[in-house]
Amino acid sequence: MATTQQSHKSRFLDAYQREHATTQRVLDALPKHQSNFKPHDRSSSAATLAWTFVVEQLPIVKALRGEPFGGGFPKAPDSFDAILAEFKKGHDDVVEALHHSTNESLEGTVKFFTGPKQMGDIPLESFVWFMLHDQIHHRGQLSVYVRMAGGQVPSIYGPSADEPW
Repeated sequence: MATTQQSHKSRFLDAYQREHATTQRVLDALPKHQSNFKPHDRSSSAATLAWTFVVEQLPIVKALRGEPFGGGFPKAPDSFDAILAEFKKGHDDVVEALHHSTNESLEGTVKFFTGPKQMGDIPLESFVWFMLHDQIHHRGQLSVYVRMAGGQVPSIYGPSADEPW
């Protein structure tokens, strides 16, 4: 049986779509009235953590379009529903940028943080994967918030106590 090799771009798109759907399930599991929940004084609120997912999509889009990163991040909206809407819009923007990119190998570099107050060149492919992995990391944090805030943690990579298989 013949196999077809996916491009770097196609592999990333597949993973991005899959991980986005899982992140959306975790966001949907947070009781909306608990969007200001913080497990500790030094922790971000659930809404602030959710906004992180939104702002992490912005540099992916800019990088895929060959636009410079900079200018900071937009301020979070006041409502959790508005954050969820922006997360969906950001997803759509990333998917559109990937579909319109002719860079199948995700070649090139992006200027991004390489240390405290330092910018340097990062390979584009490494950069988009880094941003996705950072979302996955923060999704793990949010899944703990969901449990502590009284929500039911969905299956992420396997069964959860609230969603057994």
